[in-house]
Amino acid sequence: MTEKNKLYTSFQNPYLIQSDRSLPDEMAVIGAGNIGPDIAYFLRTGLPEKTLYLVDVMEEQLEKAKKRFQGYAQKGVKRKTITSEQADLILKNIVYTTDYNDIKNCKLVIEAATEQLDLKKKIFAMLEDLVSEDTILTSNTSSIPADQVFSEMKHPERSTITHFFAPAWRSLIVEVIKWDALDNKAHEYLTWFFAKTGKVPVVTDNVIAFMLNRVFESWTNEVSFMLDRATTHQIDCVAEEFVGAGPFFVLNMAGGNPLTFASQTRRSAERASYKPSPLMLSVGSWNTSRPGTKVDVPLDVKEWIRYRLMGVVFSQCFDIADRNIGTSSDLNLGTVLALGFKKGLFDFMAEFGEDQVLKIMKEFKKERPGFPEPTKRISQYLDFNRDILVDDKDNVRIITIRRPQAANALGTGTCNEILKTLKKGADDPSVDGFIITGYGTKSFCAGADISGFIKTLGNHKAGVDLAKSNSEVLHYIDQMDKPVVAAMNGFAMGGGTELAIRCHSIVADSNAFFQLPEITLGILPGMGGAVIPYRKWPAAAATFHGMIGESKRLNVAEAKEIGMVKQITNGYLEMIDAAIAEVKRLKGNVPRITDSPVSIEAFVVPENPMAGKLSLSKEALSIAARVINEGAAADRLSDALEINYDGSGDITCIDASREGVSAFLQKRKPEFTK
Repeated sequence: MTEKNKLYTSFQNPYLIQSDRSLPDEMAVIGAGNIGPDIAYFLRTGLPEKTLYLVDVMEEQLEKAKKRFQGYAQKGVKRKTITSEQADLILKNIVYTTDYNDIKNCKLVIEAATEQLDLKKKIFAMLEDLVSEDTILTSNTSSIPADQVFSEMKHPERSTITHFFAPAWRSLIVEVIKWDALDNKAHEYLTWFFAKTGKVPVVTDNVIAFMLNRVFESWTNEVSFMLDRATTHQIDCVAEEFVGAGPFFVLNMAGGNPLTFASQTRRSAERASYKPSPLMLSVGSWNTSRPGTKVDVPLDVKEWIRYRLMGVVFSQCFDIADRNIGTSSDLNLGTVLALGFKKGLFDFMAEFGEDQVLKIMKEFKKERPGFPEPTKRISQYLDFNRDILVDDKDNVRIITIRRPQAANALGTGTCNEILKTLKKGADDPSVDGFIITGYGTKSFCAGADISGFIKTLGNHKAGVDLAKSNSEVLHYIDQMDKPVVAAMNGFAMGGGTELAIRCHSIVADSNAFFQLPEITLGILPGMGGAVIPYRKWPAAAATFHGMIGESKRLNVAEAKEIGMVKQITNGYLEMIDAAIAEVKRLKGNVPRITDSPVSIEAFVVPENPMAGKLSLSKEALSIAARVINEGAAADRLSDALEINYDGSGDITCIDASREGVSAFLQKRKPEFTK
C-alpha cells in the first residue's frame, strides 16, 4: 500500500471531496485557556454566519477569551484584512458558557482542554451522553494518540485528533489523524471541512506526536542538551539560518517546556534517545534575544550547532518517510507553514547534497546515538512532488498546484513536476486526459517566482534560457495527444495566465480572472504569453493589447465572450466536473495552436503609457510591441516563440526591469525613467 492510499482514502486535494454532510450550523470548542480561543476564532472567521459555543468551567477564562476575540477583530480592521462589518459578524453568534448542556445540538465539537489524558477521556465520556450519535468529536492534542483518547468510547468511529498549530486562528496547517476505528467518511468530512474553512489539512498516522510535532519537539528538546558547549543566544542565532525564530525563543513564546517534556517522555517508549532533558521542567524561561540579534559564535561552534540541529530534524524526516507517518509532500510543506522553517526540510537536504547530509548524520550519530538513520539513498527520500498533488477521477488525472503560502505561484520546481506527471500519464492507457487546477478557492496560479528572474538581470542569455526552461512544460502540452484542461478555481496572474492559455481548453469558476501584470515590473510575459493568445484568439487582439500593455484584468465573462473560456461554473466541484466533461469531449480531437501567421491590429506604444495611475517604461513597452507584432507575423509558431524568448532576454538588460523588480521586492511604486 502506498503512503497516499494508506493515509488518503480518496483524494489528496480535499476540495475534490464530495461530502454527504453539510457544514454544521452549531459548533463548540471546549477549553478557553490557551489554544482553545484561537481555534474558536478560526471557526468564526471560517464560518461567521454559524453559531459557536465556547465552553469552560471558569467564567474568568471565558471573559479573557471574549476580549481576545475583540482584539483580533480590531487588529484585522486596522490592518484592512477584514472590514468592520466582517468584524461585527465574526463577534456575533458566539455563546460563552460554563454549561455543557448548551452544546447538545452541536454537530462538531473540538476539545482543547489541558494536555491530560484522564481529563480528555472524562470530557468525551460526558459528551457521548450529551450529543447525538452523528456529532463529530475531535481532540486538539500535540502528542497523545487517538486510540488512547477515544478507545473506550461507545462510538469511536466519529472521533479523532485534529492538531492545530499556534497561532491556531492564523496558522494554515491542521493535522487530521487517521486511526483504525475512525470511519472513512468522518475522516474525509474533517479534511473537507478544514479546507472549506480556510485551513490546509494534512493526514497523519496515529503515532505519538503525529508528524510535525515529532520534528518540532525533537528540535526543541535537542537544544537543551547542547548547553554544555553553546549558549541559548548562540544556538538561537545559528538556528535562524533555517527558521524565523530560534528554538529557545519559540519555547518561551509558547510556554512549551512542559509540553515538550511530556511528549518526549511518551516518545521515549519508542526510542530511549527521545528521553527529554530534565532542564525542560526545571527552567521556567530561557535567556534569549529577539530574532535577528547578532551574536558572536566561533566558527567551530557554529558548525557544531548546525550539525546537531539539522541532524535531529533530518532523523525525524527519515523516520516519518520510512514509516509512512505522513506523506513527504505534507511533511515538507508543514515544516514551512506550521513550524516556520524557511524552506522544507527535504529542500534543505537537496540544497546540502547527499554527501553533506550523510556527513551531518554521521557527526550527529557520534554524539546522539539511537536516533533514526536513513535506510536508503538520500536521493530516494527527495523523489516526490513538493508543489503539486495528483489525483484521479473518472479516468482523468487532476494536477493541483498546492503552494498556499504563495497563492499557488510557480516555484522553481513546479513546472518540472507538472511536466513529469503529464509524461507519466501520457503513456498510461487508463488516463484519458488531464486537468490542471489550483489549491483552494482564491487563486489558480499567481505567476512565476520572481527570484528566478532576479538572477538574470543584465544577462541576455540567462534571460532567454530562463524563459525557455520555464516553457518546457508548455511545449510539451502543445504536442500532447491527450487533452489538458485548465480548471480556473481563482485568479491567474502572469505565468499562471500563460499556463492556463496553453492548455487545450479552459473552464473557470465565476470568481476567476486573468491578468498579465509583467509590464508594471518593467518586464513582459516570458513563456510565450506575448504570442500565444494572438495565435489562439486573433480577433481579440485589442483585449490582449490591454492585458499586456496596460495590465488590464480580464474577467471570466469577458474571457468566455472572446472564446478563451469554454464554461463558467459556480463552486469547485462543479468546475472539476465541467473540466472532466471537457476532457472527454476533446479526447481524440485535441486542438492545436495555428502554425501560420495571424493578422492582428498592430500594437502601438502610447506617448504616455500608463497602467491605471502607474507610469510605464516606454523602453519595456517597445520590446513588448516588437515581440507582439513580429510574433504574430512569424511564419511558424516556433519562430514566434523564439521572438518572445529573445524579447525576454532583451528586457532583462534594460534599467526598467531592474527598477520594476526592485520596487516589487521593496513593496514600493516603481519609477521608470524611460
